[in-house]
Amino acid sequence: MIGVTGTPGTGKKTIAPRVGHLLRIPVLSLAAIAVGVAEGQGGERVVDTRALRRRYLAVSPGRAVVYGHLLASVLTKTEAETVAVLRCEPRTLKARLTKRGYPPEKVRENVEAELIGVVLDGCVSRFGKEKVREYDTTTGNGLGVARSLAEDARTSARAPARWIDWTLDYDSPTKLTSLLSERAT
Repeated sequence: MIGVTGTPGTGKKTIAPRVGHLLRIPVLSLAAIAVGVAEGQGGERVVDTRALRRRYLAVSPGRAVVYGHLLASVLTKTEAETVAVLRCEPRTLKARLTKRGYPPEKVRENVEAELIGVVLDGCVSRFGKEKVREYDTTTGNGLGVARSLAEDARTSARAPARWIDWTLDYDSPTKLTSLLSERAT
């Protein structure tokens, strides 16, 4: 499996289908198969990841591009050939999520997660740093990222990972407070 994951708003739904097309393999959305395994709790949907894994195993088409922000909770290390973590500069991510109508608390929660690399950390812990690569989706329409990801998936000799560290851009209390405020940017 080629996994594509990232914080909400980083481009999974745009990029994963393009990667599948370029590699001529099926694409499977974890969100699509999560229907029926999520429950409402306090106005939010909580996914039963064990039930999602069972459902994934029942519909898995063999080699495919599998995408969703819960990827590290569903795939095992041996199932993942490579894992792409989509990253987006936090201020740009904040604007994307605000434009989508996310509630301010959810925007802040996801921007914080992106800032400190929560999804990246989960993927490296689950799959190992040798299988994980990051792709910056801050600019462009995703086609360049999809091409890079597909090329990396085709070749076994990949360059060592270079990790994105957004915290370096928010090195003062003023910048950090501005980023995490509920005001749109």
